[in-house]
Amino acid sequence: MGYQMPEELLDDVRGMTPHTFTATMRATRSYLEQRALPERLKVLGKPLLVVFGEDDRRWRSSSAADYGAVPGAEVELPAGVGDSPQLEDPRRTAPPLPAFIAEHAVRVD
Repeated sequence: MGYQMPEELLDDVRGMTPHTFTATMRATRSYLEQRALPERLKVLGKPLLVVFGEDDRRWRSSSAADYGAVPGAEVELPAGVGDSPQLEDPRRTAPPLPAFIAEHAVRVD
């Protein structure tokens, strides 16, 4: 894919001890195995924009369909990006955001 991970992010991961890295990964997996993220979000009743990289190697992009359980959820599947579309191709990932925010902004008078 040709994407280069930002050095700052790599430095943060490299700065973790093996124990911390492993514990973080286990906790994340445990959290998601207890109840899937779409199920957790469904009960909140908030607008939701899900951006899944079509070429994600970590999560199956077909699992984006699971967010159909969340009322009103909008799903974007940009092609050619993986697990971190906002880092890999922000110019293509960002355009849906302003429209979504404008549509769902809470007005305070």
